[in-house]
Amino acid sequence: MGAAEKEQLGIRRTLALEAARLLNKSLRREHPLRQVFWESTLRCNIHCRHCGSDCRKDPPLPSLKGKELERGLDMPREDFFRVLDGIAKKRNPSEVFIILGGGEPLVREDVVECAKGISERGFPWGMVTNGLFLTPELFRKLKDAGLCSVTVSLDGLEEQHTWLRRHPDCFRMASQAIDMIVADRTLAYDVMTVVHQHNYDTLPQLRDFLIEKGVADWRLATIFPVGRAAQDKDLQLTGEQLKGLLGFIRETRREGKIHASYGCEGFLGPYEGDVRDWMFRCAAGVTVASVLVDGSISACTSIRHNYKQGNIYEDDFMDVWEHRFLPHRNHDWMKQGDCKQCRYWRYCEGGGLHLRDNEGRLLLCHMRKLEVVRG
Repeated sequence: MGAAEKEQLGIRRTLALEAARLLNKSLRREHPLRQVFWESTLRCNIHCRHCGSDCRKDPPLPSLKGKELERGLDMPREDFFRVLDGIAKKRNPSEVFIILGGGEPLVREDVVECAKGISERGFPWGMVTNGLFLTPELFRKLKDAGLCSVTVSLDGLEEQHTWLRRHPDCFRMASQAIDMIVADRTLAYDVMTVVHQHNYDTLPQLRDFLIEKGVADWRLATIFPVGRAAQDKDLQLTGEQLKGLLGFIRETRREGKIHASYGCEGFLGPYEGDVRDWMFRCAAGVTVASVLVDGSISACTSIRHNYKQGNIYEDDFMDVWEHRFLPHRNHDWMKQGDCKQCRYWRYCEGGGLHLRDNEGRLLLCHMRKLEVVRG
């Protein structure tokens, strides 16, 4: 790190980044499993323009146990429960948080039974949902089954959210879900907004809408070019817009009416420490793992199948966790292409793994976008 880069980052930020770097090294060495995402289904009740996974309304799923599955079949909950039983032999279940996702997890007819099975094994759990199926009755049942946290997606006011999510009731139901969760007062929660060119200019109005609802935590992220999003350039922010978004988050945090934060996507240079509660790190394969719908053992579900390390139908999950996640814990292999001579490598170390293609090439660099604007 040269003098010019230190000057741009500032002394305090540089010191904080150095401390975070030491913490990251320690975490990679110890890799304490803290979160497990369960991709319980690829089915979804909407057809979002930006979906980065393989979700369809009625998907043909990959094969499990060597047998082709019928269309629309989800991972049997007992199969995931066996993974949890294996984790419990090596880790205290209360220290490993399970995140129920998909697809849309609420399309599973047995979602309450899934929730009960997770809780009965001593694991705290939460979910990520679009809210379309979250009725008051189902919300109560999930609470009774141990629901600890919820993330609800809301990608703008009604016009912008409906445009992205492509369902006539998606805004009304997401708004209703947020009201139920805020009124509950016992759950940890946040509202998740993906920012793109169609909702960028309305962020102040969306902020005021959420503040009026009493929302305490608001997480914003940009859309990375994977899946359907790779086909629509209008979903990608320009460098100037990315800079504007980060400035908006920083100002919103300073105002203190709602706790806004940027997602975990990439290193942000001079914005580190201002738009998140922590300095950038990619926790995939370090503290975070996932079980995908076909049994693949991966890091986080945003990475998809790029860097899967095993399969629950062939391997012991905890053995894979302990011994096969080396590409996630040593990023030296990423130091290629644009990253090879990057002056921010010391703190970025190649960015988030979900921003790499199957060959390891970088799909998106936040600093490159910001540097173009600065230049």
